[in-house]
Amino acid sequence: MLSPTPLRSLSLTVYCASSKRVAQPYIAVAAELGRLIAQRGHTLVYGGGNIGLMGALAQSALTHGGKVRGVILAEFIERGFAQAGHEMHSVDDMRSRKRGLDEFGDAYIALPGGFGTLEEILEMLSFKQLGFHHKPIVFINTDQYFAGLLQQFERGFTEAFIHERFRELYTVAKTPVEALEVIEAATR
Repeated sequence: MLSPTPLRSLSLTVYCASSKRVAQPYIAVAAELGRLIAQRGHTLVYGGGNIGLMGALAQSALTHGGKVRGVILAEFIERGFAQAGHEMHSVDDMRSRKRGLDEFGDAYIALPGGFGTLEEILEMLSFKQLGFHHKPIVFINTDQYFAGLLQQFERGFTEAFIHERFRELYTVAKTPVEALEVIEAATR
């Protein structure tokens, strides 16, 4: 169970889908994570979108009085894909967007998503492996979404493509509550 108040407020970068076509259970988990981040006094850092899991995540955090910081392409703002009502950093290219999401975060969370989400969280894993940061990384494995990716990781460990010591680079959580517990414990 989450303690009433974390020892310090964190900025939590969340990578997730912006697709409007995803199933409701994924939307619900994103909204739950947004609510919990707000209620715990943390700041949500995310890709700035107003649709899919991104939109549900940010809208829930805002509804529950949370602080939200988006990093989004200027082109997406012009096309109407930016969530309103919070701090927004507009950038001109994806490398700048990813750098902002990386630098603003004290920890990284992956909710289900597509190629962009996978690319972003895997980059954070790679950077941690190389010693560029030591921040917590958590996959929220809603409905076993990441099972195939985690199986690929296991193959990498088994066949010596990934050293065993790197098993501790990330944690897999079943729920948003568990993810926040892991992060809060790791950052105390």
